[in-house]
Amino acid sequence: MATLKRLALAASMLALSGMGAFADTIKIGINQPLTGSVAASGTFITDGAKLAAQAVNEKGGVLGGKQIELVIEDNKSNPSEAAAAAEKLISRDEVVAMMGAWGSTFTLAVMPKLEEYGVPMVVETASSSKVTSAGNPWVFRIAPTSEMEAKAFGRLVPKFEVKKADFLVVNNDWGRGAADEFGKMLKAQGVSVGLVETMDPAAQDVSAQLAKIKASDADTLFVTTGFEQLSLVFKQAKALGIDRRTITTGGSQFPDRLAEQLGGAADNSYHILFFAPWFPEAAANPDVAGQYIDMWNKSGFDKSGLSDGFRGFDAVTTIAAAIDKAGSADPKAIRDALWAVDVKGVNGNIKFDKVGVEGSESGQSSPNVYVIEIKDGKLALPQI
Repeated sequence: MATLKRLALAASMLALSGMGAFADTIKIGINQPLTGSVAASGTFITDGAKLAAQAVNEKGGVLGGKQIELVIEDNKSNPSEAAAAAEKLISRDEVVAMMGAWGSTFTLAVMPKLEEYGVPMVVETASSSKVTSAGNPWVFRIAPTSEMEAKAFGRLVPKFEVKKADFLVVNNDWGRGAADEFGKMLKAQGVSVGLVETMDPAAQDVSAQLAKIKASDADTLFVTTGFEQLSLVFKQAKALGIDRRTITTGGSQFPDRLAEQLGGAADNSYHILFFAPWFPEAAANPDVAGQYIDMWNKSGFDKSGLSDGFRGFDAVTTIAAAIDKAGSADPKAIRDALWAVDVKGVNGNIKFDKVGVEGSESGQSSPNVYVIEIKDGKLALPQI
């Protein structure tokens, strides 16, 4: 059955590439959670992808004038739905490349489809080391791994004077991977690691976990989960009288929304991000960051989505650059061209190093990492 699928897809891709100048658009698949537990982030990332496609098309498109067409599928914050969305995008819509699929668990579920059909995917969010260690040569990640994020934050640990840390993380590859990598980093610096509590992605009550954390003598709490659940954590922590420095990981926390909606409940919290739109001068490429922010504001999109939407913007910009470099709409040619791109992104310069299983390496870029503080209900760069 798999062989028949490959033959059918190869025939359709051959037909597509053979159309050459007659094809008006080049289709890129967008596989994101537009509903479900992390819908806010997935929606903003999709909005960013739309802006990137608009920017590319306004400059003449790709391959000498062809327009980019985004084909968007909702993976419903569910791994099996993410795999089904990938199948649909590749076999029905005939996309030549894909962006996806937000979370590590969703992305890992999609990856076998990439190998089965031979279609490259730029991974814009997933942080689990499994994504690039699994040995999939069709995967190119622009997001930092949890290990990279922990290493970057590790430089600040002495300034924070962390003595003991607890963890509260979503119970999936993303959350468990973050707890593992940040835990290793802290221990290497002589910091004690206490509780590691998990919560189901759909949990609406985490008071039991927070009660254990309240009884702990740790001075710092690391939290990894999406915005919706993170809001719940802060609300319930305040209700339980927990007054402890909190540091969120993963880059999808929308600290401006937390400050606005939760008031004092989010004070004394720090958020690890991969773009800080409130301080564009701190970006690695301020000119690109400024262009992105200007387009976002003119679009009328929710301003709080700026800190996540850049992922989609950078991913689609990178795919478009690879299509032009390939000089072709053939997925394999695009995959090969991704190894040679050097893109000025919102987060920084995007180019890929080979990581993972020898002979089947995945691509990994080296993103920038920022830390934002919520202080007196406002966002600030930490004075540490």
